[in-house]
Amino acid sequence: MSEAAAELAAQRELRERIEQRKAEKAGPIAAGTKLSGQAADLLAAVRAVESGAPVDRSLLGPRASAAPERPQPSPRAAEPASARSSAPSSVPQTVPAEAMSAVRAVLAEGGAPEALAGQVAAALGEQAAEVLREDPWQLLAVPGVRPEQADGFARALLGAACGPGDERRAAALVGWLLERAALQGHTALEAASVRGTLAEHAVPDPHEAVRHAIAEGAVLVFQEGAEDSFGGDFEDGYEDGPEAGAEDSEAAEGEEPADGTDTAEAGPPAPVLLGLDRYALAEESLADGLARLVKTGPDDSWDEAAAAAPRAAAELIRAVAGHGLVLHTGGEAARAEPVALAGAARALGMRAVVATHSENGRDRLDATAEAVTVAGLLAGTEGSGRDADGMFALDLLVVLDAPQLDVETAAMIVESLPDGSRLVLSGDPGVLWSAGAGRVFADLLAARVCPQLASRTPDPGPIGELVSGIGIGELHQVGAPGKEVVIVPVRDAGEAVHRTVQLVAESVPRAFGMDAGQTQVITVGHGGSAGTRALNTALKQRLNPGPGRFGGFDPGDRIAYVPSPGRTLQGAVVSADAEGLRLDCEGAVVVVPRDRVESAVRHGWALTAHQAAGMRWPAAVVVLPGDAARGLSRPWVYTAFSRGDRHLSVVHGVDQALPHAVTDVPSQERTTRLRPLIESLLAPAAQPG
Repeated sequence: MSEAAAELAAQRELRERIEQRKAEKAGPIAAGTKLSGQAADLLAAVRAVESGAPVDRSLLGPRASAAPERPQPSPRAAEPASARSSAPSSVPQTVPAEAMSAVRAVLAEGGAPEALAGQVAAALGEQAAEVLREDPWQLLAVPGVRPEQADGFARALLGAACGPGDERRAAALVGWLLERAALQGHTALEAASVRGTLAEHAVPDPHEAVRHAIAEGAVLVFQEGAEDSFGGDFEDGYEDGPEAGAEDSEAAEGEEPADGTDTAEAGPPAPVLLGLDRYALAEESLADGLARLVKTGPDDSWDEAAAAAPRAAAELIRAVAGHGLVLHTGGEAARAEPVALAGAARALGMRAVVATHSENGRDRLDATAEAVTVAGLLAGTEGSGRDADGMFALDLLVVLDAPQLDVETAAMIVESLPDGSRLVLSGDPGVLWSAGAGRVFADLLAARVCPQLASRTPDPGPIGELVSGIGIGELHQVGAPGKEVVIVPVRDAGEAVHRTVQLVAESVPRAFGMDAGQTQVITVGHGGSAGTRALNTALKQRLNPGPGRFGGFDPGDRIAYVPSPGRTLQGAVVSADAEGLRLDCEGAVVVVPRDRVESAVRHGWALTAHQAAGMRWPAAVVVLPGDAARGLSRPWVYTAFSRGDRHLSVVHGVDQALPHAVTDVPSQERTTRLRPLIESLLAPAAQPG
């Protein structure tokens, strides 16, 4: 079975498991007796949706008072449960020709490009044409489609029967907003933010639009509280208008909280959050699985390995001996410590696996590490496979590059770990977070629910010294007698592109005795006068000129192939035929179908820092043209500057924006639920009063 087929089969199986998980949710319980007003109405509507019952429209009226319980984890089944959604698979599925023809017809009728047919079918399935005729705003499910384009499509199909207040439009917009937020890393958004954005898109009643989206099951509503993830008083969080809390404030005057807590000490209520079920289930499943690992008891069989290991590794081994979940932080040099841990486990006869984010990261490890990629491990194409119960056949899993884990991937990993196994998440907390939704590693570090070991092994040399300073918000000059770090000032984007090509093709190879293929160019984004597109065009002209006879590519072109969001494979073009574009990716032959080449393959001499995370090269050239200043942050600079092992060139055209980013622009916050979920699961049980 090919890797693509194996990945498709694994994702299909996991999507089936998530549907089963939804069906196994425990029934909601009556709660939230203090709720009133539209907050209670919302919760009652959610309860009806979660139970599968028809939604009583009166629940969206003046009053109701019931709140659903956070779904309880389903019993462990023979096959691992999944938090993977029913979103389109990264591996294209075959859609019948008649269905594709119907999609093209409805797109043409609505004035949309017929070229979108493949993406529409991938997003909406075989019945895409019927779906669009019934609800034209479902076109927003296609990546890149904007609300105004969907509005025009709907007007063409429905005529006067549609308007800005159409309930179908409102529900689709809410889903679109949450999907767009997920691309920025959020697993949920505050309800107030969603309402505000809906108003900007001319939705006449944003409150009603959100209520309708919840009632239709398009989104879920949460408010993290002490009792359960749906518990707590939503009134202040959801109804924040001028009249929102007045009535309830009067009714509640003089009342004591049910738990006896002083309201001044309790602080403001948590905000009401809206989220898509795929991320809600992922975070809840992940929290359940991590809590199970945290509760795993000590194992004395590790004592022998701890006694024989070097000091740095011994500390990590002792932590793993006593705990099912351990976090390890450090830079590139510190990766040797968790790898040594896996080796010690194997020496004791245990089944241990080291998993990395990328093929590049896997190949940087010594062959004795027996490393795999996370994607290969989950697809079953790498690693020791699964046992009879569908769980990973291992005792210890070490995941490097842990900051790159999104909530869905992390949930699939944790759900596949057998009882009694150990998980070590290791990574550099200073790098950019995952391309997918969530910030798993950062949330776990903040929650402090398990041992955290910070490596004392620094990255060596001038590059290591420079990056260490950036990590603490300091950008200073470092001594580089061997030209390990070189700053190349430029005046504009045109000069930045010219100097970049010169560095890659001439200067770096001449100074360090390496070929151009060992240097990676990194810039802020794909667009712009010195983004990846412009840089790759210039680098191709110099390093592998050609007519681009295979859809813009020629044999020998360096490429970046994205089989799924957040995962980048580097390689080179080999040839093309009727099946598609043939690539050599890290020694593996990959055939990309013709209809996916445009969206999944780019030239790869230049990458973004997000694409480069989890990978390193002998040399890196970081390009900072003047228009890149707004995209800079400390994690971005830290990530980009740490991608070169032997050499770093910085093509510098942003003046004081670079030190400003390092000192004053920390990580952009993401709204996630993992930390409060796992803290709630592991909180000591309340003692009866």
